[in-house]
Amino acid sequence: MHKLLVDTGVEEFEVNGRGVLRFNPGDPNIYHRFFAAREELAALDEELTRRGAALPQGEDGSASLELLAEYDRRIKAVLNRVFGAPNDFDTLLEGVNLAGVGTNGRRVVENLLEALAPILQAGAQRTVQATAAEAVAEAEAARAARAAGE
Repeated sequence: MHKLLVDTGVEEFEVNGRGVLRFNPGDPNIYHRFFAAREELAALDEELTRRGAALPQGEDGSASLELLAEYDRRIKAVLNRVFGAPNDFDTLLEGVNLAGVGTNGRRVVENLLEALAPILQAGAQRTVQATAAEAVAEAEAARAARAAGE
């Protein structure tokens, strides 16, 4: 059997000294899914806040915890769609609830998105620059060929 090694641009990012997130930061498909997911996740956050406010007050908190667990599953499903099934965010973050709040007072998912956004933006920029450089090189080669043929 022959082996074929293809540079797919996949990079590895260690998350909080725990799991490893693998994806190509320059992949336009991931870029678009990521930024579309940010809107979806913002809508989930609004829904979570609304549903949490509607819970009866004075109970033991189990309904709130169930609600957070439900949203954690939904958030992780969105992220798994963005980055692919091998990047199981439940495993990657060792069960940390993404609907929970970090020490900075923001939801963990917000902290994650904030950390990933510049990586994806830099990857997209690399892709755009490489595509533009290729187009320039092709145009210059075509001009040179025309000039040689004259």
